[in-house]
Amino acid sequence: MNDSAAARGILLPDWLELIVRFLVGGTFVYASFDKILHPADFALAISHYRLLPGDLLHVFALLVPWVELVAGLGMILGFARRGASALVTAMLVMFVAAIVSALARDLDISCGCFSTKGGHAVGLSLIFRDIALLAGAVLLWVCRGVRRSF
Repeated sequence: MNDSAAARGILLPDWLELIVRFLVGGTFVYASFDKILHPADFALAISHYRLLPGDLLHVFALLVPWVELVAGLGMILGFARRGASALVTAMLVMFVAAIVSALARDLDISCGCFSTKGGHAVGLSLIFRDIALLAGAVLLWVCRGVRRSF
């Protein structure tokens, strides 16, 4: 591979890029809805992880769902795809770290991922799901996109 090809990055097939964009972006859009509608409940779910000081809980609970929504829409629509992918990558790294931390401390909590009430218990399946999403987000971040946006 010559230097100009390396500078352009890997080009994904159209079908693969669209599938990954819709799966990862759609997951983040869907995950944002309940948190946006119930920020106090989301703040409570975050507090169960015991990672943030109380002063940051509500700021975090208000900000993260909107970042999830905007980044997810950016991925789906192809608008600022690399920036959206970078945001999703950063959030997924943070989510995996929080889940690993909760598991290491043997916390029996709900993840707060898609629903602020009830929801999925923190466990290895969440780590595997988030790593799969992370792989898709990283793929979109490092690979060169083409004109495919809606």
